[in-house]
Amino acid sequence: MLRRRRRPVDLFLARAEVANILRFEKDFPGAKIVRLEQNYRSTSHILAAADGLIANNSGRLGKTLWTDKGDGEKVKVVGIWDGPEEARRIGEDVEGFQRRGLSLDDVAILVRAQFQTREFEERFIAIGLPYQIIGGFRFYERAEIRDALAYLRLIHQPADDLAFERIVNQPKRGLGDKALATIHAHARATQEPLLISAARLLDTDELQARARSSLGRFVADIHRWKQMSNELPHAELARIMLDESGYTAMLQADRSAESAGRLENLAELTRAMEEYETLPAFLEHVSLVMDNDENRQGEKVTIMTIHAAKGLEFDVVYLPGWEEGIFPSQRALDEGGLASLEEERRLAYVAITRARKKATVMHAANRRIYGQWTSSLPSRFVGELPDEHIETETTMSGGESLWRAQWSERADPFAHLGPAQSMRASTRGPGWQRASQGGRFNRDPARVIEAKASAVSLGNQGRTDLELGQRVFHGKFGYGKIVAQEGNKLEIEFEHAG
Repeated sequence: MLRRRRRPVDLFLARAEVANILRFEKDFPGAKIVRLEQNYRSTSHILAAADGLIANNSGRLGKTLWTDKGDGEKVKVVGIWDGPEEARRIGEDVEGFQRRGLSLDDVAILVRAQFQTREFEERFIAIGLPYQIIGGFRFYERAEIRDALAYLRLIHQPADDLAFERIVNQPKRGLGDKALATIHAHARATQEPLLISAARLLDTDELQARARSSLGRFVADIHRWKQMSNELPHAELARIMLDESGYTAMLQADRSAESAGRLENLAELTRAMEEYETLPAFLEHVSLVMDNDENRQGEKVTIMTIHAAKGLEFDVVYLPGWEEGIFPSQRALDEGGLASLEEERRLAYVAITRARKKATVMHAANRRIYGQWTSSLPSRFVGELPDEHIETETTMSGGESLWRAQWSERADPFAHLGPAQSMRASTRGPGWQRASQGGRFNRDPARVIEAKASAVSLGNQGRTDLELGQRVFHGKFGYGKIVAQEGNKLEIEFEHAG
């Protein structure tokens, strides 16, 4: 009678530990190793690109994948200007595939972190492109986002009873069921909103001292934030509110695996708010997004995290956000060092090999972080993809970050130019201006609006005002000389950046 050995069972149960695989030959000397190297999913270029990437890991049992699916298309690596352009570009590509008969069910967008989904969700809703979120909630349906929105709704409209009920004890303020029942009873008796009733109860003995103290702080906070909303930008108000309410501290104290992602989602929410002029405008936008028909039948683009995509496959796969700090995740690197880096690289390998026919990696030059547009570096994984199996493209067609950065009310990037030169420089494209000297810029509102429109529309037309050999200036890379031009794409030899 054969008896099951204990060690293989432990190995099976802990199969997610790479060290168990690497130790296998030592633990079981003489065992025959059979490498499963034929891939039945992807084309040769996709497999070779993934193999070249994972070869940079030291902790692995080497194997070379092969397929009989043919060479197929090379992996495309696209550098774009900013996050909004990333979503626009993918949306346009998917619509093109749809017109050519490709099913939306065969298209997937795989992200490293859940907060990345918002940009795509809002873009797809705007253009009417059906999508589904797999392995998680839509952005505005996530619990922490709903909580933050409830705070904002109550600040904007103190009579919002649903918002009051959601956040009066979130985070916990020591208000028990009895205290909440007392507030509801008083509101029904006086026909007043719950927040008003809560404020009136502070002057009575109907609540216990502890509940009255906690409720008093909450009511005072809402009143203070309401006053601040008339003085501060609404995104800044949201950040202050999340901190002062204790919500941020609650998530920071939570040691679960999900807490860091929830904090990232809240940071993404405040970034989204910056795109709207007022708090009411943003709340109205959220209401429209939430009213979007979620149950529409038929084909849908799949949006999911790379972790959730393990074992799945799609004809066309988009991999956005391949930038340092996002992928590989800075948090993972800080916590796990080299071991985490290799795990991130294995995740990148998984992401690429989800594609059957076409894989597109994207990285943005600019990301908005805590209200500021910051330059982003391409992920080190991009540099590790073998050149012979990738096709690179850079499209700096100008995005939202361009004109928001260039036409800030606080800083004038064309202050050293005269009025005529400033207008000419503003039409040079994303980040470009002629190397010139001159006087101050005339901030006539009509000129500003005209220049904004000009800059944003540049991506749709060829450039006729540039020439080979012309010296230009870029806000990030400095002075350089044009050495090649194709439509609105320029090749620049920079004096310092190369």
